[in-house]
Amino acid sequence: MIHHLGIVVADFVRSAALYDACLAPLGIRRAETDLDWAIYAAAAGHPFLWVGAEIPSFWKSGHEPSRSPIHLAFTAPDRAAVNAFYYAAIELGAEDNGAPGPRVSDANFYSAFIIDLDGNNIEATVQET
Repeated sequence: MIHHLGIVVADFVRSAALYDACLAPLGIRRAETDLDWAIYAAAAGHPFLWVGAEIPSFWKSGHEPSRSPIHLAFTAPDRAAVNAFYYAAIELGAEDNGAPGPRVSDANFYSAFIIDLDGNNIEATVQET
């Protein structure tokens, strides 16, 4: 299932105002924010929408920030599934965008990132306790 979706926008301030206004009637509010990104979520917290000028580098464990048009993260059942996702994608021509490993976050995430054949940043992630 989808864990979160991220979109890179040209003008964060204008886009944040738009998403603030149009998502509020749906019960989706800005949950976190920084100077050039925001996370929108309903009360349950997941899945969530990330909107920003670029995908933050801290999500990708030392990789450069990403300006891929779409960032889509899938929930994985365990680390083995994250690893299998990554290596299957690389074998079929995807670009490495963050090998499987722990990620810096408030929660304990184990994730892998690839750039698909059309330039989108795709992630598999498992939240561990």
